[in-house]
Amino acid sequence: MAAGLFSHRVSDLCLGKPALRSLPVAATVADALFALRNSEDSFLSVWSCDHRSKAAAASPHEEGEGGECRCVGKLCMVDVICYLSSDDNLASPLEALKAPVSALLPKIPGQVVHVEPSTRLVDAIDLILEGAQNLVVPIQTRSTRRKQHQKVSSPTSPITIHKGQEFCWITQEDVIRFLLNSIGIFSPIPARTIDNLRLISTEVLAFDYHSPASAALEAISRSLVEQTSVAVVDGEGILIGEISPSTLACCDETVAAAVATLSCGDLMAYIDCGGPPEHLVRVVKERLKERNCRAMLEEFAISSEPSNSSTSSSDEESCSSPNTKLARSGKYSRSHSYSARMVRRSEAIVCHPKSSLMAVMIQAIAHRVNYVWVMEDDCSLVGIVTFSSMLEVFREHLVNLE
Repeated sequence: MAAGLFSHRVSDLCLGKPALRSLPVAATVADALFALRNSEDSFLSVWSCDHRSKAAAASPHEEGEGGECRCVGKLCMVDVICYLSSDDNLASPLEALKAPVSALLPKIPGQVVHVEPSTRLVDAIDLILEGAQNLVVPIQTRSTRRKQHQKVSSPTSPITIHKGQEFCWITQEDVIRFLLNSIGIFSPIPARTIDNLRLISTEVLAFDYHSPASAALEAISRSLVEQTSVAVVDGEGILIGEISPSTLACCDETVAAAVATLSCGDLMAYIDCGGPPEHLVRVVKERLKERNCRAMLEEFAISSEPSNSSTSSSDEESCSSPNTKLARSGKYSRSHSYSARMVRRSEAIVCHPKSSLMAVMIQAIAHRVNYVWVMEDDCSLVGIVTFSSMLEVFREHLVNLE
């Protein structure tokens, strides 16, 4: 059974994976925003392609054979929101949108790694444990598909073909899901508690409910990179809720105004209640006026019409009160292009230190998150368990089997 796992290749995880939608590294932030608004995917890949060696021979609507195509990063709406939340960009959002898309990418090397379909699964796990967040894998090479689909990348039609190939990417979640199908070979590890396995990390990104959300901006960016989240706690360390990148990724860019003007607790309520409470919309507008952010105020005013921002008084109370043990979270959109994929409501995903590894794995997979918060019986935050820490345990076990 263990031998079978060692025989698996990265290509086994690519079955059914959609091809990446991509933007050229020469695109602007405005191009990225337009593509994200009009894409069904939450993430877009950014590519650097050099075809100058045969530019003269290639059609203007096809890529040349020379040079190299490399995925240099991934981005989502959270990157745009964090970028626009800075003081300078908030004051001049139109100028900020003219910057190259590279301004949105984290300056951390090795987060996106190209691998061949024949790469062993265990070697792919090693790359993830070394810091790779996404493994880029070619999934098709037929020249007929190339001629049919290959075109110059634009905001309205991001390219999916690079040098005759489509690509997908493999994530931590993909690997964990795959290992779950062979969980028996890791026995008795899956039945042990996360506390016993020392999987609980106490190095969490956490902020007080009343802290300015702008103070958590760097933590939000970091949580996106690390595929975790930012905890919101009260003065006694009780977990109130979270500022989740997965929730922010379903908002529009004007949430940058809320990040810059609200507290962590209010921001959590602003993005987590199926729509921003009316009183918080008013607060954001007033504070934008105080800061003389006219351009952002105009954009924010257009996006916060009553029909898109209405919410019940009960929602306001439940989402804005710091006494709520676990704030409800969900997805909303003030942009019609997002509404179809933002109807789910959920709660912060938590477990107990004595929960088994198997139970926590299934819990995270079922809720499509890469982490689970760990809480004591009194709701005090103990730490966090991540897919990355789980992979470390599984990889250590595989070392003993090699």
